[in-house]
Amino acid sequence: MGWIVYFRRYWQLYALLALPLAYFIIFKYGPMYGIQIAFKDFNFFQGIAGSEWIGFDAFKEVFAMRDFYLTLRNTLMLNFLDLLVSFPAPLILAIMLYEMKTVWFKKLSQTILYIPHFISWVIIGGIVYQVFGTQSGMINNIITSLGFEAIPFLTDKNDWLVTYLLVGVWQSAGWGTIIYLAALTGINKELFEAAGIDGAGRLKRIWHITLPGLKPTIVVLLIINLGHMVSIGFERPYVIGNLAVREYSDVLSTFVYRIGLESGQYTLATVVGLFQAVVGLVFVLGANYTSKKLTDEGIM
Repeated sequence: MGWIVYFRRYWQLYALLALPLAYFIIFKYGPMYGIQIAFKDFNFFQGIAGSEWIGFDAFKEVFAMRDFYLTLRNTLMLNFLDLLVSFPAPLILAIMLYEMKTVWFKKLSQTILYIPHFISWVIIGGIVYQVFGTQSGMINNIITSLGFEAIPFLTDKNDWLVTYLLVGVWQSAGWGTIIYLAALTGINKELFEAAGIDGAGRLKRIWHITLPGLKPTIVVLLIINLGHMVSIGFERPYVIGNLAVREYSDVLSTFVYRIGLESGQYTLATVVGLFQAVVGLVFVLGANYTSKKLTDEGIM
C-alpha cells in the first residue's frame, strides 16, 4: 500500500511526532475521561465510575449561583480589556525593534523585554506590592513625599484594574514580539527598498508593507486570544487581587479554586471548567469563520 511505502521513506518524521502526540494523548485527551464528573455526584472514595449519575443537576446549581455570574463578568471584562491593551503591545514593540538599525541596542532591548516572561507570577506579585502598595509602595512613598495623597493602586477597584492591565503588558509584551519578529523576516525587503525609492517615509512603509505582511499572523493570534475569552490564568488575578478589589479580581479560575479545592465540590468545579471549554470552542470557531468570510484568513 502507498502509505506503507511513504511511512518507510519518512519514518524519521513520524518518529519526531511520537513525543508531542504522546503529550497530547496523555495530558489533553486522557483527562477528558474526567468530564463525566460534571454529570455525577462525585464521591472521592467511590471514584468516577462508582459515583451516582445526576444528569444536569449540577449545571442548574452552578447557573443559579450569583458568584458564577459575577466571576463570568469579571473574566470577560478582564480578557476583553487585555485584548484591547495587551494584544497590540507586542505588535507595536516588534515593529519598533524591527525598525532599529543599531544591532547591539536592538539585542539589548530584546533581552530586557523578554526577561519578565520568565519571572514567576508569585515574584511579580511581590514586586507589584513593593512598587504599588498604598502604605509602603515605592511610587506612593515618592508621591506622599511630594505632598500629594497616596494613590490606592491595589485597594481601589478602578485603580487596581489599570494596575492589573499594565502589569500584564509588562509581563507578556516582550515575549509576544517573538512571533511578530519571525513573521517580519518573511516580508520581502525589496518591497521596503522600492517604497523608499518611490519616496515613502517610514510610517508609510509600516502602514502599507509591514502591517499587510503581518495580517495573517495578527488574525491567527486574534482568533487564539478570542478562544480564551472565558478562560483566564489563575496566578495573575489571585496574586495581584485581594479582598478589597474582589468585585473585579474574582474570576472563573479563582471561583473553581474556591469551590473545587477549598470546598471539595469537585462536581461544580468540573461544570465550570466544562462550561469554559465549550464556550471557548464556540468563540474560536465563530472568530475563525468570521475571519475567513471577511479576510480569507483563518486557522481551520
